[in-house]
Amino acid sequence: MSDLYPSRLERESIIDRVDPTVYSDVSVGEYSMDNISRSEYEDNGYIVFPNIFSEDEVTEMLNELKYMASNEDLIKNEEFITEPQSNQLRTIFNQHLFSTLFNKISKDSRILDKVKQLLGSDVYIHHSRINIKPAYKGKSFPWHSDFETWHCEDGLPRCRCLTAWIMLTDNTEFNGPLYLIPGSHKKYISCKGFTPEDNYKNSLKKQEYGVPSINAIKELTKKNDLIGAYGKAGTLVIHDGNVMHGSPDNISPESRTNAFFVFNSVENKPQKPFGASKNRAEFLCLKDFKPL
Repeated sequence: MSDLYPSRLERESIIDRVDPTVYSDVSVGEYSMDNISRSEYEDNGYIVFPNIFSEDEVTEMLNELKYMASNEDLIKNEEFITEPQSNQLRTIFNQHLFSTLFNKISKDSRILDKVKQLLGSDVYIHHSRINIKPAYKGKSFPWHSDFETWHCEDGLPRCRCLTAWIMLTDNTEFNGPLYLIPGSHKKYISCKGFTPEDNYKNSLKKQEYGVPSINAIKELTKKNDLIGAYGKAGTLVIHDGNVMHGSPDNISPESRTNAFFVFNSVENKPQKPFGASKNRAEFLCLKDFKPL
């Protein structure tokens, strides 16, 4: 298969996106998006839905997270990632495989109706994760496009993928929120540098490859200012696989915790990686392609 999105090369370049952002305007259920919401998502590459999950639902998810984080047997798994300079938990991958509750949430029609509509097909979970930024100590994530990594290291051929995520705590401008560049999903940053062997072992703590230069970020922000994804716990955010995003350190006295589900079209199954010698670990690129 030809590589429509080459990256990890000798020089950085910016190329046009080949794939659509919205694949269908047909309603697939009660919680499908209306024309205004779809247009906003298509233009910006992300959309925020406040008050989707109730306070009780969020509390239940946080209690489930506490259980997983304190389970001595679970935390031995490689899906549990610590901060780069401490043993504090940074990320849990595939919470939907460890928890009946999160498995149920991953199939919730409030999320899935929107996802299947945007991707225009049945979907499966490429992976899921919970990112935790502890108060005062949670470290940053550099600017990046998720799809650049999923394409180069997991072999997703097309950008027919997205992330739907739930704020499990309030996300403010102070506690390390997600920053995005509206409209950046329409361009693809072909990043400089070659992928080291087993790059994921370091990149999950501190990403260094697949990261654009300051010049690329300046180019992407010529037409649009940076935006912060702020909201109360229970807010749902959906962002395109290729939208440029990152987040700063959490220097506030309040933690920031979000639950992410990465959905990929069943028509976009992974191939051989396009920018690495072999696939990443299977927990980052799940092989259960059964439609949700």
